[in-house]
Amino acid sequence: MTLALAIHGGCGTLPKAEMTEAEWAQARSDLASALRAGWTILSKGGPAVDAVEAAVRVMEDSPLFNAGHGAAFNADGEHELDASIMDGATLAAGAVCAVKRIKNPVAAAKALMLRGDPLLLAGPAADIFAEHEGIDTVENDYFSTERRRKNLSSMKIRELVGTAAEASEAEKHGTVGAVACDAQGHLAAATSTGGYTNKPVGRVGDSPIIGAGTYARDGRCAVSGTGKGEYFIRYCVGHEIASLMAYKGLSLEQATQEAMAELTAHKVGAGLVAVDETGHIVAPYNTDGMYRGWVTPDGLMHVATHADVEMAGQA
Repeated sequence: MTLALAIHGGCGTLPKAEMTEAEWAQARSDLASALRAGWTILSKGGPAVDAVEAAVRVMEDSPLFNAGHGAAFNADGEHELDASIMDGATLAAGAVCAVKRIKNPVAAAKALMLRGDPLLLAGPAADIFAEHEGIDTVENDYFSTERRRKNLSSMKIRELVGTAAEASEAEKHGTVGAVACDAQGHLAAATSTGGYTNKPVGRVGDSPIIGAGTYARDGRCAVSGTGKGEYFIRYCVGHEIASLMAYKGLSLEQATQEAMAELTAHKVGAGLVAVDETGHIVAPYNTDGMYRGWVTPDGLMHVATHADVEMAGQA
């Protein structure tokens, strides 16, 4: 089997002028660190589900992505985080939503997956579950950054003057995710997010919804999405791609193109990373850019923010 790992740090990447070159370099470095964390597990024969968790944890810890530290603020100026993970070998999955104190929500999602039941826990119940499992918890302001605070102010002004609909994907959204194929040909996917800036309190998007923003099934594909979550839920994007492959006989590339075309036709900003059982990777998006990266079978890392893809050394 061909080992494969791909990640995204959200579509709707900021225009290049809005961050310094040092900040862009740091974003690419953090993507490379996430790839290295996942690839280390895969290259030693470890399972895909451990690799995607490891990659997502690194991005949750980076202040440059909308997940974990650096997550978006809701309308009340707090952070409510969502995450999920799925093992394509067994269809086991775990998810948390609207959590406020879990340092790495993907770790809590994985703990739920291993427990087996329930699959999804929300809000305070998920925070308490994480504490009981010995998973690190923090105060809510741990997730705050100055950039996200400015995003919140900007969105509140847009709301007042009636231009919220014109906000860029970069101002509103952001998600991180990973997909992998391991040495046994097993697939896995994981996704984590802070939702969108100025979202209503209690809003839950597609990232913790199995079959929408996250899906993995051996013999088909593993998918992690980013963009306007409500549409990923309506179109069941992850499951749709897997179904197009299974029932229509499409390749991964064809299936993802078909799913993305539907979103694009409805003017939905979106992107995703996906992998099939042969280790083939795709990373389509329809916005100005998407933080993304992947490792080729020779262990060479590739990372990108906008159109240009650059080599990032050996994983």
